[in-house]
Amino acid sequence: MLSTIRHLPLDTATRHHAHDFHQIVITVCGEAEFEIEGLGGHVNAFSGCIVPANHEHYYSGNPHNRQLILDLPEQAPALSGEHRELVALFDAPRFFSLDTALRHYLAFLDSEIVPSSQRIDDFQHDRLAVTLLGALKVRLGETPTMPLKRLNLAQIHRYIQHHLSEDLRVADLARLACLSEAHFSARFRAQTGLSPWQYVRRERLSAARQLLLQSRLPLTDIALQTGFANQSALSHAFRRRYGIAPRHFREHAHPTPLHDPTSALSTSHLVNSPLTSSLASPLKLN
Repeated sequence: MLSTIRHLPLDTATRHHAHDFHQIVITVCGEAEFEIEGLGGHVNAFSGCIVPANHEHYYSGNPHNRQLILDLPEQAPALSGEHRELVALFDAPRFFSLDTALRHYLAFLDSEIVPSSQRIDDFQHDRLAVTLLGALKVRLGETPTMPLKRLNLAQIHRYIQHHLSEDLRVADLARLACLSEAHFSARFRAQTGLSPWQYVRRERLSAARQLLLQSRLPLTDIALQTGFANQSALSHAFRRRYGIAPRHFREHAHPTPLHDPTSALSTSHLVNSPLTSSLASPLKLN
């Protein structure tokens, strides 16, 4: 399968879907909002987001937005063979901004896009994509060379808990640690084994799970309180994590709470709740 690059505006109404190919969306003009499985972000001109395959995402644009979209099947030439290492870009959703050099390349790339009916070389989109992906990987994958000071995970955890119902961005968490998003993400993964978005999503689902166990709140209210765009987004993420729809989980939760074997870090707000007994042995937040 080949990669395709196209430009189009996003609908002003909020839409959502998931697809079996990776995707990069870059805003050429206007503004857009994205939420990728619990990680929200605002993008404007010369910024964008990385959407890994099979990740449900919600999106909308303002009335005058235009997006450059790269659809990248994992077996496309841009992500296979000698370019296989570029797949690491899609380990997790991310938001990014283009520096001056990449803005110039974006203008060139945008000018090269022609309708498929006029395309002389079917591989041209993959060639154009490789340069962009390689440059993004260098910028987003950078790691500091000096010894790493450990993050204050307890502080970060408290911040996440206090802002679960709001848009949470990696930039917000990185600001707490006085680091760039790239350096923060690298340190966070090194200490926890999770990317920031994976941790935030896990905390949202843990909080939703607790509310299902301990309250009779409607699913719509639980979704909003735990940072999901709506009940559908919560249900989709909950089913993928726990293997059961939230409504069915609530109906069958007692007397034995559902076991979650993937939880790794402690959540202080769950102490002495029915949920804590089903979590794996916690790591100390320090």
